[in-house]
Amino acid sequence: MKAFSYLTAKGEPCIGIETGDGLLNFTRLWHYFKEIKNFPQAPDLPFLQLMVELDYFSGETFDQVLAAVREVRSLDDLIIREPFTWQVPMQRPTKILCLGRNYRAHAAELDNTVPESPMYFAKVPSSLLPHQGAICIPAGIGRVDHELELALVIGKRGARIPAEKAMEHVAGYTIANDVTAREMQREEQKKGKPWTLAKGIDTFCPIGPWLIPADLLPDPHRLAMELKVDGEVRQKGNTGEMVYKIPELIAYISRYMTLEPGDILLTGTPEGVSPLQPGNRVECSIEGLGTLENLVISGKGE
Repeated sequence: MKAFSYLTAKGEPCIGIETGDGLLNFTRLWHYFKEIKNFPQAPDLPFLQLMVELDYFSGETFDQVLAAVREVRSLDDLIIREPFTWQVPMQRPTKILCLGRNYRAHAAELDNTVPESPMYFAKVPSSLLPHQGAICIPAGIGRVDHELELALVIGKRGARIPAEKAMEHVAGYTIANDVTAREMQREEQKKGKPWTLAKGIDTFCPIGPWLIPADLLPDPHRLAMELKVDGEVRQKGNTGEMVYKIPELIAYISRYMTLEPGDILLTGTPEGVSPLQPGNRVECSIEGLGTLENLVISGKGE
């Protein structure tokens, strides 16, 4: 089961799901489910983030809703047939936390060492970009690289989470591209500055298209990864190559920051990062999670 956020042709926010019947409007499915189960106090679900925050997001929930509605009515009118606009899975994360140098080969290709503990940095929510959105490179910032990453969404609030309980706090998984202004990043490093500007530019965090419930992906550490630019493979790896696994990452950061439902965690990139140019089409694929596609365009000069 794959879930996604989208806008209808009329601009209405909805949740969609991929099923054997096609893409279905889950927001409307949920409405019928509430009527069938006499569940009027439950809120409507126009956004995946709300579903995550209410702890409804799971493969089990989707299966229960589908089964209940199928028993009493056809799903034909719930199939999404009109054009729609993809949205990012989480519209308002309080944090986007990212791992640096979490794949040995990637650290080596940039002449960096693997850190002795997880090395975190942050991207800002305004950098989020949906599937099929355009990565916009501002004029004059120099080299900009792609970085394919497995991303996870936090589903349950927690602080000081023990590693053995960490996976209980994961709602689901998606694909991210940690687009990086590489020359700007290197200049910041030389001056002892953080990477925030180089990582947080508008459109520099494409994410999606799907959000896969964690209960439907029992082992996120065995997923093949591949990134193509204009059909050419640039990055290829496997999530099993992470230096620090997801339980360690959650346990470490939650010592210092409370994780909230909807927060996004990027887990690092394999080797093969390379420059992007206006006109490039980037395809980020992870086994079981689909393909995130974005066009690269140039920003307007000052």
